[in-house]
Amino acid sequence: MAQKPSIPKGTRDFGPLQMARRNYIFNTIRHTFEKFGYMPLETPSMENLSVLTGKYGDEGDQLLFKILNSGDFLKKTSEADYREGSKQLLPLIAEKGLRYDLTVPFARYVVMNQNDITFPFKRYQIQPVWRADRPQRGRYREFYQCDADVIGTDSLICEAEIVLMITEVFEKLNLKDYIIKINNRKVLTGITEVIGAAGREADFCVAIDKLDKIGHEGVFKELGEKGFSGEAIEKLQPLLALQEAGDSSLDALQQLLESSTTGLKGVKELQAVFELLKAFGAQPKLELDLTLARGLSYYTGAIFEVKPTSVQMGSISGGGRYDDLTGVFGLPGMSGVGFSFGVDRVYDVLEELNLFPEESTVSTQAMLVNFGEKTLSEGLQLLGKLRAAGIRAEIYPEEAKMKKQLAYANKKNIPYVILQGEEEIAKGEITLKNMMSGQQENVNIPAAIQQILS
Repeated sequence: MAQKPSIPKGTRDFGPLQMARRNYIFNTIRHTFEKFGYMPLETPSMENLSVLTGKYGDEGDQLLFKILNSGDFLKKTSEADYREGSKQLLPLIAEKGLRYDLTVPFARYVVMNQNDITFPFKRYQIQPVWRADRPQRGRYREFYQCDADVIGTDSLICEAEIVLMITEVFEKLNLKDYIIKINNRKVLTGITEVIGAAGREADFCVAIDKLDKIGHEGVFKELGEKGFSGEAIEKLQPLLALQEAGDSSLDALQQLLESSTTGLKGVKELQAVFELLKAFGAQPKLELDLTLARGLSYYTGAIFEVKPTSVQMGSISGGGRYDDLTGVFGLPGMSGVGFSFGVDRVYDVLEELNLFPEESTVSTQAMLVNFGEKTLSEGLQLLGKLRAAGIRAEIYPEEAKMKKQLAYANKKNIPYVILQGEEEIAKGEITLKNMMSGQQENVNIPAAIQQILS
């Protein structure tokens, strides 16, 4: 009995339709990254486990896919190693793992190539990553990331340009219903200092992140349960009122944080980003969100998150500023800022809103009907002319009934079919059939090429 084929849980096949749509998204992102001066980079699918472990926390280490050593992977082990357990055994049987994200490999690349890189270094990466997570809707074990980072500068022009890139990508994808949220890690630190809870940023942000779900009373209750004093919670109220009122006035925020040097620095950085965007002449869908607290242990300055507003979906893009990306590999003090598009979520949003253009799914633009041996030579010459003109063209590979050939063109969503029988060859023309309208006309080859390309 033949084995029933399957693929690992958390992975997917992408058919021609899905690939055409994914490439439409990838190409839009790639073109925008390059327009802003970012250069392409690729790193290996596998990295040494010494590079990956300890960079994502204990939970992240558990989600790394390990690769068994080649050949007899047990040869370096002993019975005592087995008795010691997996922590002792793992380094002896697996020295490599699949990359978990694109950021750590990027940091490793920068350190290894620091003498050859021109700083500031602007790179983008569009590659798959792997996580041994429990598969569920919107969470996969293999998925693509689209990262862009600039490292070696603390200029806030980079933050402003991230907002511009996000805006341009969604403009090109015709996605209008979204909001870019911005905050600053220093502002969050400042808030905890002002309310007398310095050093409690992690607990504070876990609670405040739930403001839109449980309201300010729920946030106050959770903070109290985590040991925040009544006085601290009382001092927090005007800040939450500022957020709930939708008042993104940085002047008001500056007054509330006037006793925190760190907080005021964060406000000034935010003000600078807004001013730079004005200088660019941009009017992005950007708002200050004091509850935005992504990746606290990682980011040190501006943080971004993009959410669709007309579809129930998590963030579709996000990122921020970090001060010491490469320090873990022995190159401290390299400030940078980066962000990433969540391609799978962007795909789902575009699909739900029916925003994929028809042409993004068209692979072949014109198909030549096969009338058999008598016309094949002229047909192949015509096919060469179409391709030379930049038209994606194919010939039905065998002589078959017209109905079957036209059904093939319809199923592949091919917009034009070309008929060049003996009669057309004698007249030096072709019959061009528009598969959408059903209309057909006799034209010469240059006119047909012009019509297909228009």
